Amino acid sequence: MSRPPSFAPPPGARAHPLPTARGEFAVVESPVAAGVEPRGVALLLPGFTGSKEDFHPLHGALAARGYRTVAVDGRGQYESDGPERDESAYAQGELARDVLAQAAALGSGPVHLVGHSLGGQIARAAVLLDAAPFRSLTLMSSGPAEISPSQRQRVKLLRDALAVMTLAEVWEAMRTLEAPEETATGEPAGLDSGLDDQEDLRRRWLANKPAQLMATGHQLCVEPDRVAELAAVALPLHVLSGARDDTWPVPLLDDMARRLDARRTVVAGAEHSPNTDRPAETARALADFWDGTAG
Repeated sequence: MSRPPSFAPPPGARAHPLPTARGEFAVVESPVAAGVEPRGVALLLPGFTGSKEDFHPLHGALAARGYRTVAVDGRGQYESDGPERDESAYAQGELARDVLAQAAALGSGPVHLVGHSLGGQIARAAVLLDAAPFRSLTLMSSGPAEISPSQRQRVKLLRDALAVMTLAEVWEAMRTLEAPEETATGEPAGLDSGLDDQEDLRRRWLANKPAQLMATGHQLCVEPDRVAELAAVALPLHVLSGARDDTWPVPLLDDMARRLDARRTVVAGAEHSPNTDRPAETARALADFWDGTAG
């Protein structure tokens, strides 16, 4: 589970509903910094069990580089509505069409698309449906096909639990089972890192639609390799990850980047969520890539 440093929008950003042709989506939007020449717009898609808040640490640095950023909760994810039990509403094609509608609603011409983890697979599906709304695609910690065997087992356990338990019951079970993490200083982090963080994470978890978690969890476990399809699209591509990743091994991401002829960035000191692990370095890598696509 991703853990943003805060659920409050960062300075200069605002949370609001984005109306689209496929309904409203909750977003956090940050404009270009005052006095900075605008260089483009980016649409940011979070991962499984994540939310738009996972990109909070990136907004300020990207605004300073001239980029308006819009992070979105997908359908049925945290503050975006969706059906409680209809898993078909969360089929990958439906979520991809949502992304196309979100890009159109920004009203700015082609946008830079960034997808983290599951968001990367949804972003890829959107580009394969129609690449015209996009200026570039960054796959952040998002691999070529299904997740690793160990992560597939974790998702299966979650799906099995959701079939017989409420979201609140599953949350308590996860808290019991999750071993405390340690930061670089040796201090415990994660679900027990503080009452406010714990309550925010719990609130986000309880706001998800069960059908969304079931459907997207299944997608992560069965996603086919579509790298060859993506490589045939005339769009600048970027594969960005941390130096360690247990969801898709880093050598697999290296190979995917070669197959895509994509720019490759490895963020030192980061794991599966470089956007929260090393935000300054991640924002710099994104802006450097986007700068190179101007023309």
